[in-house]
Amino acid sequence: MKLANPLYYPLAVAAGGVVLVLTVRFANFPIALAMPISAAIATSGAIFLKRNEPESLGIGDPELELEIVTVKQQAIALTQQAQVLRVESGKLLAEADQMDLLVAVQYACDRASEFPSKIDLLVQKLKAGNALLSVQDLEQQLMQVKQKLRNSTGIAATQLQTLAAGLQRNIDLVRGGESARQAQVASLATLIVDASGVLQALQNKLRVVNLTDLQQTAELRSLTDELSCFQENAELLLAK
Repeated sequence: MKLANPLYYPLAVAAGGVVLVLTVRFANFPIALAMPISAAIATSGAIFLKRNEPESLGIGDPELELEIVTVKQQAIALTQQAQVLRVESGKLLAEADQMDLLVAVQYACDRASEFPSKIDLLVQKLKAGNALLSVQDLEQQLMQVKQKLRNSTGIAATQLQTLAAGLQRNIDLVRGGESARQAQVASLATLIVDASGVLQALQNKLRVVNLTDLQQTAELRSLTDELSCFQENAELLLAK
């Protein structure tokens, strides 16, 4: 059981105060008896509240921890959505001649499900002391993205351009005094939100696609490629 100081939990103190008033004024308990009851209520409430708090990530930056926890929750939601689509695709693409398309959809879903592990990797780096991310590191990431952009076309190029713009924005923020890691986490959050949108579009398309129409199946494959690209861009962000 987690020990908890009620003074750190105003709600628990308030509950204890209410119990004290009720026991003394309305139940006519002697103050010597009411006080321990009130203290016990406050302590129990503090323990309950602390038990339901998220575990500290142990990186020594509460604000950054909160941002990472929020992004991890978004990543988990994306993973759950991807796994639902993975199962659904197995039912919708059950014919032998649809196997290639099924593999593409399920591969994209599997890639989308990797975000939580990427966030865990970032936390491990922070715990290990790799917390220092400088403007130079961000500039190196931006250079890598631009190099990759030169050899990219279509969806991949569009995503890389967006990532490059985000990295440049992060560099400007860090030069203005923001935390480089916070900027990095914010970019990761943007990738996850964008990936969720593409995953939803893929699910919607899969449910109505005419599999005998080559243009529609090409659009479906394009969405699977776009979804897979998000994971590659996350790896670029977390390279340092």
